[in-house]
Amino acid sequence: METIRSAAKAATGGGTSAPTGPRDGPPDTPRGGPLATPVCALFGLRQPIFAFSHSIPVAAAVSRCGGLGTYGATRRTPQEIRDELALLRRLAGDAPIGVNLVLPPGMPEDDDPDAIERELPERHKAFVRGLYDKYSVPPPKRRGMRTRFLRSNEIARGQMEAVLESDVELVACGIGMPADFVERCKRSGKRILALCGSPKHARRAIDSGADLLVAQGHDSAAHTGPIGTFSLVPQVVEAAGDVPVLAAGGVMTGRHVAAGLALGAQGAWTGSLWLATDEYAIHPLLLKKLIAAGSDDTVVTRSESGKTFRQLRSAWSDEWSAPDAPRPLAMPYQDVLVGDLLGAIDDHEIEPLMHYAVGQGVAWIRDRRPVAEVYARLVEETLAALGAVAALAGGAR
Repeated sequence: METIRSAAKAATGGGTSAPTGPRDGPPDTPRGGPLATPVCALFGLRQPIFAFSHSIPVAAAVSRCGGLGTYGATRRTPQEIRDELALLRRLAGDAPIGVNLVLPPGMPEDDDPDAIERELPERHKAFVRGLYDKYSVPPPKRRGMRTRFLRSNEIARGQMEAVLESDVELVACGIGMPADFVERCKRSGKRILALCGSPKHARRAIDSGADLLVAQGHDSAAHTGPIGTFSLVPQVVEAAGDVPVLAAGGVMTGRHVAAGLALGAQGAWTGSLWLATDEYAIHPLLLKKLIAAGSDDTVVTRSESGKTFRQLRSAWSDEWSAPDAPRPLAMPYQDVLVGDLLGAIDDHEIEPLMHYAVGQGVAWIRDRRPVAEVYARLVEETLAALGAVAALAGGAR
């Protein structure tokens, strides 16, 4: 019980607050903030709230509120990354910002989707054609998000160069941490974050030079591992030693943030929390599905990218899990197989097949709100949860 009381006291202001510059954060949150943990000092944050988003306005808004917004750029071309990180900086001002890349080893050397397409099994191509026919999907208007370029070493090199040219403070590596890239990032003053789905991933990331880790539990959206958040976070904390750890996977309320702190994390890495914000501007049909969904309405499938990927259950995931469906191909073959179809589904609004990457925390998506309001509520709830724990622990003396 003493351990719980100590953790609650430290997280609610028993430690030293981190210095920070001007922010647009919650007006009732003092500079440095009662939620400041040691990881805040690395970036000058008010609160240890990190947000991953494919939306530049969301990432910028979170940074302005006093956290750190990280832009998911893995499916963007090198020039798009340059332009979009410049926009993120303009929107965020002097607040710290980050970018996320996925750099898996073993990818093809050249950006040549046609070469991969020629190797696709006929059974898989026939299955995809069957989905076009069954759901009356018109032809794609353009190349899909996963086929506009091939996940390859050629593209990865260009993406890394674009990130190195930027002034982001944080570089998050979702899959893969090329040694030369890590070294060059560090030389330019950027800190490296690694997302980890197991303790062995954490140890490998530390050996590769990670400055901080995200313990990403099975609850998480998109590419996720098999270990639940509650089991994973303390194991990664133990493996990390002095390296700060952020808790991820189902973090949607202040109670989740407080639980992560009690498990030894120094903050929270959030993603699904921001999908229903005004700034994210998600498609209305998808917003309706998100609001209606519960935690058991998500599913982990390899049909999206070839790797385990949590998303809303839909006719898409149902079709790929059917007994007569072919087994999804490995990355990047699955990307090329389904990329144009996925783009056509969204472009033509084929509602039964429309889906989105979201974690089990989708149960807390209930309405649409601006980022600043979601952020302020998260801080308020965290303080309340920590206060409740402290009171409970005090009453047990």
